[in-house]
Amino acid sequence: MKSAAKIVTVFGSSRPRPGDPHYEEARELGGQLAAKGFAVCSGGYGGVMEAISRGAKEAGGPTLGVTAKFFRARANQWVDEEIRVESWQDRLFELIKRGHGYVVCPGGTGTLVELSVVWEMLNKGVMARKPVVALGSFWRPVVECVREVEVGGDSRWGEGREPLIHLATSPAAAAAYLAAQFATRAASRKRPQ
Repeated sequence: MKSAAKIVTVFGSSRPRPGDPHYEEARELGGQLAAKGFAVCSGGYGGVMEAISRGAKEAGGPTLGVTAKFFRARANQWVDEEIRVESWQDRLFELIKRGHGYVVCPGGTGTLVELSVVWEMLNKGVMARKPVVALGSFWRPVVECVREVEVGGDSRWGEGREPLIHLATSPAAAAAYLAAQFATRAASRKRPQ
């Protein structure tokens, strides 16, 4: 992708179809992210991945899809650029690598793995701090339970110092949070030392 836009990687279920609330929420999110100037990256297949790409394309934004030969399927019609890797593990880490920020939509075990790996990498400082948003109420119980463990002791890890996952109630709130995070970071880099 030749765009200089910040890339937001979106994780979510492959199950929702057009008309399903989770599909339509992801489609709206894609539009909101594109309207804020972001490129969207997803796993490239159906469900939330299709919806996020579709919403972004409908709003004029660029889209990437990371697919794996392991799954045999190709990217959905709304993806501008397909990045094809060998395995699902390669796909996971390519999705993480490409994102400047992340949104986690409702999903099953695959989405749970994606959320967990991003969170662990941030928590242990394996990668630079990047904004992560959990969309809607779906992940709230998981985030709150894990956060309780992380801050309950004398943890020296990232979550013990500050929340690493932001909970957003709507696609508009998620996009606004990400835009504000990148604006704040850009402003702090411009300040004289």
